[in-house]
Amino acid sequence: MELGKIKDLLKKGGVVGAGGAGFPSYAKLDKRADTIVLNCAECEPLLRLHRQVLERNAFEILTALREVGGAVGAKNLIVGIKASYKAALEALEAQKENFPDIKISKMQSFYPTGDEIILIYETTGRVVNPGALPISVGVTVYNVETMLGIYNVLHKNKPVTEKYVTVTGEVKTPITVKVPIGITFKELVEAAGGATVKDAAYINGGPMMGSIASPYDVVTKTTNAVLVLPKDHYVIIRKTANISIDIKRAMGACCQCRMCTDLCPRHLIGHPINPGEFMRSASSGVVRDTAPMLDTMYCSQCGVCEMYACSQNLSPRTLIGAYKAGLRKEGVKPQEKQAAPVLKARAYRRVPTYRLVTRLGLGKYDLPAPCKNIKINTDKVKIKLSQHIGASAVPCVKEGEKVMAGQVIATLDEKNLGAYIHASVDGIVENVNDKFVIIVREGD
Repeated sequence: MELGKIKDLLKKGGVVGAGGAGFPSYAKLDKRADTIVLNCAECEPLLRLHRQVLERNAFEILTALREVGGAVGAKNLIVGIKASYKAALEALEAQKENFPDIKISKMQSFYPTGDEIILIYETTGRVVNPGALPISVGVTVYNVETMLGIYNVLHKNKPVTEKYVTVTGEVKTPITVKVPIGITFKELVEAAGGATVKDAAYINGGPMMGSIASPYDVVTKTTNAVLVLPKDHYVIIRKTANISIDIKRAMGACCQCRMCTDLCPRHLIGHPINPGEFMRSASSGVVRDTAPMLDTMYCSQCGVCEMYACSQNLSPRTLIGAYKAGLRKEGVKPQEKQAAPVLKARAYRRVPTYRLVTRLGLGKYDLPAPCKNIKINTDKVKIKLSQHIGASAVPCVKEGEKVMAGQVIATLDEKNLGAYIHASVDGIVENVNDKFVIIVREGD
């Protein structure tokens, strides 16, 4: 299929990155790419959906990978997958005869291998310069569920209306389930048998990069997991800490050991992010060198410095994130720099996933969470109009209007970066504004 046609279909089909920031998939299609990498590294501990989706839909996903590669003229098609994902690897091996042109790159279980900059290095040996995009080294990365969404649009004329989500932690039956976009986290947890602790806290995403959530937050195109933990769990305490206290603790306790820098995945790959130097300035209140402050723009917010490296439980990631947000507010943008050579020490400073799980006190929750075909009944869905990088979609339905699942309910000016939004259930539009559309479900 011609590249322009594919781009149009993906935009109108609402396909965006099924995780992270939700970059619109059509905008990644670029003829400069000689390599397409399929990300099945499952960045966060406890998450299961990508390996499960690949296991269940290997033929469809590899078909879409080949078609995307063909559309841009890419010579190399690579599946980046952890060697420990045995069932998904077996599914790939079963398709080997059908896709002899697709290479399988088996990786060890380190965090954060799913970070696309790390993934690109692990699968191709190429280093993306700080401040640059993957396309600058001829690579485009799509995750597994995104590629399945591309297949559904191209072959089934089926837009993105559902999302796979892993529900785990303090729930009766950890599961991965496909649900309509717009249902609440509370409904997901109930589908997993309910919370097993009275005073439960919710995380949208994984324990490292996920954020504290409400039971009444809703599933979007980028929701990968709902993690339920006791409110007094280490991970929750770290994520709910007061930033003003964090800075005071840094001033009183940071011993400048540099472990935050020594274990930083981006620093190890040659990027200039230096949490240790940043903490030196933050803890002393004196900035003699602005470089560590400005270089916060290159932080991926993976959380290794804060949740794993620091022996004093300080918060480099949180403080760096706040400083980075302040720079962005003032209009500061990261400048592209030449990466330094990959550190030789990287080989023995990577963070094994099993050690990270232990360090976070999550061993009891590291369970299979099998993917199940169950139907979750919901009375209504709240579909956000901004589920991706770029402009928010503009609603094209009115209150009282009857809609069908898959129907377009919000569009975009063709000049704007973004994606269309679709109804995820049959029903009646109850409320429309510039933030969301609420649909009351009809039928069984």
